[in-house]
Amino acid sequence: MSEIINTATVASVREIVGDWRASHRSVALVPTMGNIHAGHISLTEFAHELADRVLMTIFVNPTQFGAGEDLENYPRTLKQDMAAVKAAGTVHAVFVPKSIKAIYPYGIDEAIQVNMPPLSRELCGAFRPGHFDGVASVVLRLLNIAQPDLLILGEKDYQQLVLMERLVSDLRLPVSVLGAPTERHADGLALSSRNRYLSDDERVRAPTLHATLAGVGNAIREGERNYAILLEHAKHKLEAAGFAVDYVEVRDAKDLSVPNGRQAPRELIVLGAARIGSARLIDNVRI
Repeated sequence: MSEIINTATVASVREIVGDWRASHRSVALVPTMGNIHAGHISLTEFAHELADRVLMTIFVNPTQFGAGEDLENYPRTLKQDMAAVKAAGTVHAVFVPKSIKAIYPYGIDEAIQVNMPPLSRELCGAFRPGHFDGVASVVLRLLNIAQPDLLILGEKDYQQLVLMERLVSDLRLPVSVLGAPTERHADGLALSSRNRYLSDDERVRAPTLHATLAGVGNAIREGERNYAILLEHAKHKLEAAGFAVDYVEVRDAKDLSVPNGRQAPRELIVLGAARIGSARLIDNVRI
């Protein structure tokens, strides 16, 4: 691959994508907040398999951080990020907005906001008010700027994936949303920028989240249908490992609705979010 194009303006992104389209190249967008790790790289590899050109964005979006969250301390590691992306060889251009106003021209307080449906206030949304409205606001802007054929998101953030599918469908945007499989450490812990908050002891215990969700999934696959008891046991297991549990839920994998008892196990997903130390971990297991 030739040298990665590093651009900072909306006009230059549109020019780059326009040149690709003039050459009949399909385009995949991979939005990130930087602090690039192997999980992000796996998204670009997934995108590279599906599209002729891959555009990554690096932008720490302030509207998706709530009060007391880690916006100010979120790592900005652009030099290392660019080196990692270049080494991967799966990205053709990186859009790093030169300022917040490149994305929000009128500033955060005066920005047009996106009001997401009630699902955005369940699960993670119940513990992070307004988070998914902020995610939708930045994703919609990035889609309008880049106008890609594909939007690639990670399945680890499954509620985000479902809600962005809903955003694209509801607004009739001409883009396909695809979820890339979760990248994991050998012990099952999902890769995440927030894993850096884990102490050595917490890192040892962190894979318990995935193992617990997998245990719920296995029980359902084997015929257990009393979800309430399964989920209560799962919460106790996580608490015994030192987690403060936000939620463990079984939902319909298609739209994250509450199961009605008629879904086959393969149509369900187990989701969980829990805090250990200063890290909030999320994960899910398809049944």
